[in-house]
Amino acid sequence: MTASPASNPAYGALTNQGNSTNIVWHHSTVTREARAYQRGHRSAILWFTGLSGSGKSTLANAVNSALFEQGMACYVLDGDNIRHGLCKDLGFSDSDREENIRRIGEVAKLFLDAGVVVLTAFVSPFKADRDRARALVGEGDFIEIHCAADLGVCEERDTKGLYAKARAGEIKEFTGISSPYEEPELPELRVDTGGQGLEECVTHIIGYLQGQGIIPELS
Repeated sequence: MTASPASNPAYGALTNQGNSTNIVWHHSTVTREARAYQRGHRSAILWFTGLSGSGKSTLANAVNSALFEQGMACYVLDGDNIRHGLCKDLGFSDSDREENIRRIGEVAKLFLDAGVVVLTAFVSPFKADRDRARALVGEGDFIEIHCAADLGVCEERDTKGLYAKARAGEIKEFTGISSPYEEPELPELRVDTGGQGLEECVTHIIGYLQGQGIIPELS
């Protein structure tokens, strides 16, 4: 179990992060370790990344349901949902995408400290942004899951009609069409969401979490 951010010397007693000055990190009286002991499982960030239509949200929610049914503390942060609130002021330029992922990384870190298995479903197309999110937490806390589905498969699904609009020039800077997607080079998991069934993909992820000692064997 990794220490909380407050124990990181980089924080110090007094911080000056961005535009926030004269702030002090508050130490919680209930630790992450205590929450893990009470709940019977560790917390972790499951970072689902892939093209639009690759099945990120569907898979994240299916894994979330499997964990919830076993009484585990879990929550899905979905890309579209987040843009309705926390990130509604952001567009889809490279700089806005970077800020979107920065915010999600910080929120996911809070969920991690709260003892929750947090599942994030975002395209998060740029490796540097995903790496920055990973660097916010300790080793073993960030599990990058590449939902691997070819562009052709994603376009065939096109459940939201986005690819058709992007091809018609109605959506600018659309990942996979007019904006790049940088595939993870060494993700913790690569799941063939383009070829495997949902249940098989869920089993793959659950097995990994059990193997890493994050969750116990499911009943």
